[in-house]
Amino acid sequence: MLTILRNRTYRRLLAAQVAALLGTGLATVALGLLAFDLAGGDAGIVLGTALALKMVAYVTLAPVAAAAAARLPRRAVLVGLDLIRAAVVLGLPFVTEVWQVYVLVFLLQAASAGFTPAFQATIPDVLPDERDYTAALSLSRLAEDLEQLLSPVLAALLLTLVSFPLLFGGTVAGFLASALLVAATALPARQAAPEGRGFRAETTRGLRIYLATPRLRGALALEFAVAAAGAMVFVNTVVIVKSALGLGDSAVALALAAFGAGSMLAALILPRLLGPLSDRSAMTGGAALMVAGVGAGWLVASLPALLALWAVTGFGFSLTQTPVGRLLVRSARPEDRPAVYAAQFALSHLCWLLAYPLAGGAGAALGLTATFALMTALGVAGLLAALRAWPARDPDRIDHDHPGLPPDHPHHALHAAGGHSFVIDDLHPRWPAAPPAAPRPAAAGSGAGPRA
Repeated sequence: MLTILRNRTYRRLLAAQVAALLGTGLATVALGLLAFDLAGGDAGIVLGTALALKMVAYVTLAPVAAAAAARLPRRAVLVGLDLIRAAVVLGLPFVTEVWQVYVLVFLLQAASAGFTPAFQATIPDVLPDERDYTAALSLSRLAEDLEQLLSPVLAALLLTLVSFPLLFGGTVAGFLASALLVAATALPARQAAPEGRGFRAETTRGLRIYLATPRLRGALALEFAVAAAGAMVFVNTVVIVKSALGLGDSAVALALAAFGAGSMLAALILPRLLGPLSDRSAMTGGAALMVAGVGAGWLVASLPALLALWAVTGFGFSLTQTPVGRLLVRSARPEDRPAVYAAQFALSHLCWLLAYPLAGGAGAALGLTATFALMTALGVAGLLAALRAWPARDPDRIDHDHPGLPPDHPHHALHAAGGHSFVIDDLHPRWPAAPPAAPRPAAAGSGAGPRA
């Protein structure tokens, strides 16, 4: 996995990602302390609203940002969005009203909605070999999991030396370091989109490609299953540990760390797993692990049992989430990748936007046992929908024709040369219907045969 760090461009981009992640982690801790400073006992409401604003920005603005950046130099876009994020965070220590927090958080997440998909879509252009890209996806997952473990520890150490508003300075430094690293990196040129597309068509293009591709519709159903199970972990672990098990704050941190450890283990071994296993098998297997883990949650009666269960659930989380980038690369032309990555970003966060309040509200109104049952049922529904939408046989090349294409169109040469990988684009607006199954030959002596 680490051999891809020999690639200088990728090494700098990974360092930029790590710097931004650490900065974001510090901001998460500082924002909680700021909310308590402004709202006291209502800090939970402030943080819940800020989280909702984050998800709304991701869901609504990612496709718009991708369309706006489609014809701009990708390095300038990434650096500019990093600088915007740094400037917004710079204002957070000076707010005096809750509504100001909401405005700045929305602006910050709006910039992230543009930055993250554009950054993710750059990596397969830097690492075109599938094995290298798979290793990069695993390293990115490891970086995200390590950030969740290390950022609170780093924040706690810093808080012994400085007051919490200065943590936002660490966030600004993270975004500035990310901007400097990207600015110093020569990125591959973006594949130019065909002329003549309007802004509205560009905004919806990624969503249209995504929803017209069976494997991506299956991935979306898996995202729903993962969100249903994952929301139970992220929202209700504190309730499980403190109310059901009667343990303290350190046990909450330990349970969430077990989830992260399981996720990191899966990320480490995934490049080897994706040799013998298909993406579909790995992702559906991971989602099944998550759903089964949450389905068994109501049986947990001790901290060791919860740690083991959450580690298995975290393993399933990474197994499902990490290969998604491979599907996006398979399912779009290079010029359409930023739009498809933005669609994935928006739709996956829509699933979390639905699952988070449902897990929290059901936990408060129905109790843990009923909520475990509800979120497990939703996870099973997502898993079954994925198996139905994503065919087990999923080749890259699919027989198809072009009845409306002129006979002298150059695209026919691809078919004459042996075909091409099928993706949704201007020449292929719909997925071909599956060919009918061949009739089974009649068994000897059965008497079956053609009717007169």
